[in-house]
Amino acid sequence: MENDKYPEQLVFGLDIGTRSIVGTVGYKEKNQFIVVAQCIKEHETRAMMDGQIHDIDKVTESIKEVKAELEKQIEMKLTEVCIAAAGRVLKTIKVMTEYVFSSETTVNEEHVHALDLMGVEKAYETLREELKGDKINFYCVGYSVVNYMVNGYSMFKLNGHKANRIGTELLATFLPDEVINGLYAAVEAAGLKVASLTLEPIAAINVAIPEKFRLLNIAMVDVGAGTSDICITKDGTIIAYGMIPYAGDEITDYIGQKYLVEFKVAEAIKVACLRKKKVSFKDVMGATHRMTTDEILTDISEIIQKITQSIADRIIELNGGKTVSAVFIVGGGGKIPGFIELLADYLKLPKERVALRGEEVLGSVTFLQEHIKKDSLLVTPIGICLNYYDQSNNFIFVTINGEHIKLYFTNKLSISDAAVQMGYPNEKLFPRRGKSITFTVNGVQRTIKGETGEAAHIRLNGEIVGISHNISQNDKIEITESTVGNNAKYELNKLPEYNSNLNIIVNGSKILFPVLIQVNGKQVSSHYMIQDNDEIELLSCYTLKQVMEYMDLTFDGEILVNNEYADLDTMIYDKFMIQFKLNTPKLIFEPEKSEVIPELESPKPELVSLKPQYESPKPQYESSKSQYESSKPQYESPKPEPKDQKPNWFELAPETKVKAESSPSATMDIYVTVNSTVVKLSNKNSYIFVDVFDFYPFDLSSMKGSELVVLQNGERAEFTSALKDKDMIEIYWKK
Repeated sequence: MENDKYPEQLVFGLDIGTRSIVGTVGYKEKNQFIVVAQCIKEHETRAMMDGQIHDIDKVTESIKEVKAELEKQIEMKLTEVCIAAAGRVLKTIKVMTEYVFSSETTVNEEHVHALDLMGVEKAYETLREELKGDKINFYCVGYSVVNYMVNGYSMFKLNGHKANRIGTELLATFLPDEVINGLYAAVEAAGLKVASLTLEPIAAINVAIPEKFRLLNIAMVDVGAGTSDICITKDGTIIAYGMIPYAGDEITDYIGQKYLVEFKVAEAIKVACLRKKKVSFKDVMGATHRMTTDEILTDISEIIQKITQSIADRIIELNGGKTVSAVFIVGGGGKIPGFIELLADYLKLPKERVALRGEEVLGSVTFLQEHIKKDSLLVTPIGICLNYYDQSNNFIFVTINGEHIKLYFTNKLSISDAAVQMGYPNEKLFPRRGKSITFTVNGVQRTIKGETGEAAHIRLNGEIVGISHNISQNDKIEITESTVGNNAKYELNKLPEYNSNLNIIVNGSKILFPVLIQVNGKQVSSHYMIQDNDEIELLSCYTLKQVMEYMDLTFDGEILVNNEYADLDTMIYDKFMIQFKLNTPKLIFEPEKSEVIPELESPKPELVSLKPQYESPKPQYESSKSQYESSKPQYESPKPEPKDQKPNWFELAPETKVKAESSPSATMDIYVTVNSTVVKLSNKNSYIFVDVFDFYPFDLSSMKGSELVVLQNGERAEFTSALKDKDMIEIYWKK
């Protein structure tokens, strides 16, 4: 809150406890926190239990009274407040996450911030998986970095280091929606806005155990009225959070049951044990009792033993099954005589290693009010104020498709963060492919991907924006889910192998034959649409009979294959040579070359009439007339021979190609440079930007940064931007 009276901006912290509300106003000046006003107000009824608000109206009234008293002291209006939540139903998740740079990079604050957010998001995902089927919503109220890593090596700080990859081990803390909603409702009803929210043990440990002590294995216990919150430090960081639902109110309730007195009287008896030797009180029957505090402490020793043993057991559990080196206690509940000694016994620690933390940890805190005494009760309220300077985080509310969403604010929230919090399916934000088809070609598996659909259409407060656009309080977001592209389609004749040929020399002329193709054991048309799980075989040979039928030739006499006599079942492979005489000539082709084999010279051959003579080939080929008709050899028109000249041999023009297709494909190839890599785009007659992802490996399945940047020739591009040959493409995640 801005002011003219004080040298710095004032911070208002509110510790909303089970028994009382403590309000603190102050400012930070160098390494000192200056408290300019403070007010404590006890609840008149049990409006809160175990750290959770039960009666919002009653708590609101108490907050208003504290706020009014503080405003009177500082002579200015209070509008924003820092608060903390108790760990009554705290969930903690420890995760490890890593980010890999494309090249060695100097780490900066943005990289660290993005890495932390990745850790928090991973913790969210882990918690959702643990709570699958549970309808309770949890929200992150804080996190502690256990460890940073640079290229796999542990590091306290990342800034300034050069790294190929950075990582973090992070401990995130979560509370249910009901706890947070109750706090917000009471504070906002009192006319205040939340400036920051943290967890009570986080606030307390920032004061009770400074960073210089965190190399030691120390436990901090904040013993309040409703809960005892626990933090464990080791190797310079916080390694665990926990709580038990036993604290000061357990002692008060026990006294009430023991002496038959109401809660307020029992609370007074408990407090009297801290500073008096004798206590006098009346029970609900009107009888007066006079007792020494030693007698009372003896009577309540059972409940104190229960609380301290539960705390000790939880500390050992959080610390990996062993005791800690020392314990610091804050909060009023730990002041009861005998508490410290019993806790030390259960932890098997010397009594001097378990201590209340009060004035000695508030050395960097100055109170302008003379009557304020520094003790352990003030550790958490001061920590709440100091948390404002460490992380000015709070919750904001946005609306997605009409649904109200609450987000833990980190100053860099984007639409994708809101979608994650809402549980909006990630795949419905990015373009989705149609179904792919997987098949084998000669036993080798191949996959043709489906086409890519359109990305989700997003409007922020009525304007079209991208998924990485920043958001703020009360924004309205509309998301129209991404579309699914067409399923994969692929014709047999588009296979690269389909255009391969067999070179067979027939009567001295080289003839190009297309390979024969079978699908699932049957020969099919070249226009066959490949189906999922098809088994495609490319046959690298013909029978001699198929060669003759394919060329519509009949012959007389015997046939030589590679200068050896052959029958119609002889297998013909690439570069085989066939020689034969034709039968019953009627048309004459001008030979370019005659090659006479003496032993086949008589009788004189006659020219053949080119009339198809089909016979069924052997079962393994199942040749069909339709396939052969689609790929006839293309001959030039024959030229008549002079009447006095007759050729001996039928010859074809050299390099004649037997075509399998009557019309060529209309596709084209282009070459583009993607992130300094030349990439070939093929099998389409035109290309758009999104086609790049079919040929260049780039992971779109999850967010790797705050924004996906796509550039074409140095300028921003859309997924639908047209591509040209030699375009320069850049694709990367902005951090």
